[in-house]
Amino acid sequence: MPIERSTYKDHAIKYIYDGMRENRFRPGEKILESHLALELGISRAPIREALADLVRSGLLEYRPQVGNFVADLSPEEIIDSYVARGVLEGYAVAQGIDNFSDEDFRRLEQMAETMETYARAGKRKALIDIGQSFHEELFSHCTNDQVVLFTRQLSLKLHLLFYKHWAKVYSPEEIRDRHLAIIDVLRKQDPVKVEMLIREHYIDTGRKVVERESRED
Repeated sequence: MPIERSTYKDHAIKYIYDGMRENRFRPGEKILESHLALELGISRAPIREALADLVRSGLLEYRPQVGNFVADLSPEEIIDSYVARGVLEGYAVAQGIDNFSDEDFRRLEQMAETMETYARAGKRKALIDIGQSFHEELFSHCTNDQVVLFTRQLSLKLHLLFYKHWAKVYSPEEIRDRHLAIIDVLRKQDPVKVEMLIREHYIDTGRKVVERESRED
């Protein structure tokens, strides 16, 4: 089925991102516009837009006069990315904490339970997707559009790292319980506690991911 013109860029982003997840595109590897255009059967313009978006997301590194390369993140860059996401999301959730309904809480609890189910079944992509939906729901009540934008820009990078390591970082029960703990604090409408908990949620994962990366080098 032909790709709709309006989705060329998104299709290219997904293709490159999936390639990173499947190790078809490895850290340090150069990404060529011409090759991608041939593989996807589209012009270079949307490819160029997709590459620019991935550079902004931190998944690619642009080197002037040389090209785009898959980012090879150092331990410090990984930690910094998780810390930044924790700070941004923590603020975003705290800012919108009074806007959660009982229906929101029920939906979040169901997502946390489903995370455990997917983790037990080894369904990595489904786990990452519902984890993204969970956190999108958390900061969806924030009214600061800039905070929401910057929070989302870190999503792809962190999801890729977690996709690679989740099974060795947390058990299925831990994945569920960590997210249920956020819901419990949300219900108490304590912005300070929820902000600190979400920060630690990300910082803890960042540390564990770095530990796994160092063991596999």
